Amino acid sequence: MQRSARARIEAFFLDNLGKVATREQIIEVATDPTTGRSPENWHQRLSELRTDYGYTILSWRNRGNLKVSEYMMPNAERRSTTAKRTRPNAQTWQAVLEQAHHSCAWNEGGIVCGLQQGDIDPVGGGTVKLTPDHKNPHSLHANADPRDPSKWQPLCGRHQVMKKNYWDDETGWLNVLAIVQSASEEQKRKVFGFLKRYFNE
Repeated sequence: MQRSARARIEAFFLDNLGKVATREQIIEVATDPTTGRSPENWHQRLSELRTDYGYTILSWRNRGNLKVSEYMMPNAERRSTTAKRTRPNAQTWQAVLEQAHHSCAWNEGGIVCGLQQGDIDPVGGGTVKLTPDHKNPHSLHANADPRDPSKWQPLCGRHQVMKKNYWDDETGWLNVLAIVQSASEEQKRKVFGFLKRYFNE
């Protein structure tokens, strides 16, 4: 019996290579068999399998025949990964939390998320858990100083996932399509207008 949610998800995919897995199935697998508690941050565990463990896990973003909230591990091969993720030490993490007033520091258009540990996320649901995030993407600056609070910020699970969608940790490039997809309709229309002018259409 795997002790962590990450290990349970990994075992599930390895047992179902080439098969489509739904969001609901992954959450069920990730649920603690002892407490029955489902982790709200299962997206992060999925991201770790991709970036830290080198597995290929496809989603609708990179496989046209997959629907939203469907995933698939085509094989058990693991890529060589970049440097192992560093984390701030306990003293640094405490300083980071205090600087952010113990709340999610995600800032979009001047609006800060502000959700605090233990809050219920009004958008994604579930209980908020704040975790340390590299201010610069891991792929571009893997060895952030664990003693320097200025290199870190606290993010809730939803915004950890959103940042992952914005930045591709495997390439270090902005995921422009994901950014546009998450934008408001007004912003999408501005982007559409820009592209029409750019391509003279």
